[in-house]
Amino acid sequence: MSDGNISVVPVKTGRDLRRFAKFNLQLYKDSPYSVPDLIIDTVNSFKPSKNAAFEFCDAQPFLAYMDGRIVGRVAAIVNYKANQAWNVKTVRFGWIDFIDDIKVTAALLDAVAEWGKERGMDRIEGPFGFTDFDPEGMLTYGFDRIGTMATIYNYPYYPQHLEKLGFVQSASWSEWMVCIPKEGPEKLERMSRIAMERYNLHVAVYGRSKGKEAKKYAYSLFRLVNEAYAPLYGYSAFSEKQIDRFVSRYLSFLDRRFVKLALDSNDQVVGAALTMPSIAKALIKAKGRLFPFGWWHILWALKRPSNLIEMLFVAVKPEYQNKGVAAIPFYAVTHSIASVGVTLGESNPELDTNSKMQSIWTYYTGSEIIKHRAVFYKNI
Repeated sequence: MSDGNISVVPVKTGRDLRRFAKFNLQLYKDSPYSVPDLIIDTVNSFKPSKNAAFEFCDAQPFLAYMDGRIVGRVAAIVNYKANQAWNVKTVRFGWIDFIDDIKVTAALLDAVAEWGKERGMDRIEGPFGFTDFDPEGMLTYGFDRIGTMATIYNYPYYPQHLEKLGFVQSASWSEWMVCIPKEGPEKLERMSRIAMERYNLHVAVYGRSKGKEAKKYAYSLFRLVNEAYAPLYGYSAFSEKQIDRFVSRYLSFLDRRFVKLALDSNDQVVGAALTMPSIAKALIKAKGRLFPFGWWHILWALKRPSNLIEMLFVAVKPEYQNKGVAAIPFYAVTHSIASVGVTLGESNPELDTNSKMQSIWTYYTGSEIIKHRAVFYKNI
């Protein structure tokens, strides 16, 4: 597909896939706010042998060229499981980056739309990844704030281009900067105590082993996320194969001080709060590469937490929702974070329609919304 001197071509070779992965680094090399993905992570996302989401997804990355140079990238994705769950025929666009030229943006999105129509899709929406563990949502406010490991940073002209091309918002999220007090918020502590007494729940106490016990809880954690997040917009449940990959990949990185679980009387996980030290500045220093020194910057950030923690998610089993149970792991993790001297936490994106979660942040005096992001759609 071409538009004047713009051509959009599918990525077919390993070399082009690495060019696809590196374009974001090139486009944002002068930005102090963009947190680059690791090149190897982006490359592996599009290898069926490395990404279990290909069990239920099709995908095709594209590169846009102008006068022989790369000026944009995008990935077209069809998540058949999510489409079936939500009764839609959507082709997703993700990993989208482009120079400030609306013709480039239009050409990239047209390539995704055509690829989707060839597979029976009738709408295009994004930015989304394969699943919710991939970054999603285009930044619409907070461009002067450093990004996080789990989110997308983009220039202000991105959403402007989409709106000019007829895309409209289908969902929106907010992110909070949370002030962590030395003692957890009194209201949250009271809610936690009442919920534990009322439903006979307790907070998990970890043994010394990082082996069998940690793995058991890790599997329970991801299965809990599937249950808790099923109603949230566009959610795609993780398969057992994906959970296997996540556990084997991330278990060794988790600091158990920053992962708190609420258990029932049978020691089954009913609620969880997952946080981790911010590695945003370490990823900036790594410049997309683990070697030769990128791994050191990341390891140092994990082992020596800065003053900022990333609050990844809170999840509660459906039968325990709206009963104050979320306060149990949340209060416990807040107390643990404060005990190591961390005073700030940045939330992951929270759907603006998720009023229960949004209300928790207001318990922390001085906390504020610092970013907004959205996904956009258009019929094709």
